[in-house]
Amino acid sequence: MELIDIGSNLTHESFAGDRTEVIERAAAAGVTRQIVTGADLASSRAASALAAEHAQILWSTAGVHPHHAAGFDPGRREELHDLLRQPHVVAVGECGLDYFRNFSPPAAQRAAFIAQLEVAVAVAKPVFLHQRDAHQDFTAILREFHGRLVGGVAHCFTGGVAELEDYLALGLGIGVTGWVCDERRGADLRAAVPHIPADRLMVETDAPYLLPRDLKPQPKSRRNEPMYLPHIARAVAHIRNQSLESLAASCTRTATEIFGLDRKEPRTGS
Repeated sequence: MELIDIGSNLTHESFAGDRTEVIERAAAAGVTRQIVTGADLASSRAASALAAEHAQILWSTAGVHPHHAAGFDPGRREELHDLLRQPHVVAVGECGLDYFRNFSPPAAQRAAFIAQLEVAVAVAKPVFLHQRDAHQDFTAILREFHGRLVGGVAHCFTGGVAELEDYLALGLGIGVTGWVCDERRGADLRAAVPHIPADRLMVETDAPYLLPRDLKPQPKSRRNEPMYLPHIARAVAHIRNQSLESLAASCTRTATEIFGLDRKEPRTGS
């Protein structure tokens, strides 16, 4: 069995002391490939460097999370563009809208989101998307780019069936995390999971965040790791009434295709 963690934050400071061991533990658990998330330009550079050190094991994304949107100077788009020219940087993001916390003003979030979607069109790479409490504006912006983007993933999807249908209509893949294991907050997601087409479904940990609540024993650190991805996949397979092996195979196939992980040459773009 092979799994791909499409969203791990391996550049997070909590992994500074044992990052190599974290990668090794994941591989031993069957998580043989990971995509390391970039959340701003600095972490995107770090994620790219880490992926370059672990060729064919790690890939990365490059982008600006909505929390950091206020600090995204449009003049730095070229820096983002340069990062995305590297073949191991496979998606633009994490980008999108987050009105739950509004660490950046909504107007700044929308401007940064649109700028990154424009970059994604230019480099012909998919987008790695974040949305919280901003569904209407988020989907409206994405509709403006529908047909021009080469693909995208609703990262850490936590919504219900109606939200899922909107994302599927936009051609997005769906990333499911350990939120599905949360008996307090995961009911809507569990109801939606059986409706995700196999060729759109992927799994992710969002490590070190979102440690599955039903994991036993719980690590004393409360830190999530990519090695726990099989636990999440098992929960998703159970909800979908399929075997873990078949789910792992389809999720791996989908991630490989959407992110182009088997390509020998980078995508070309203007």
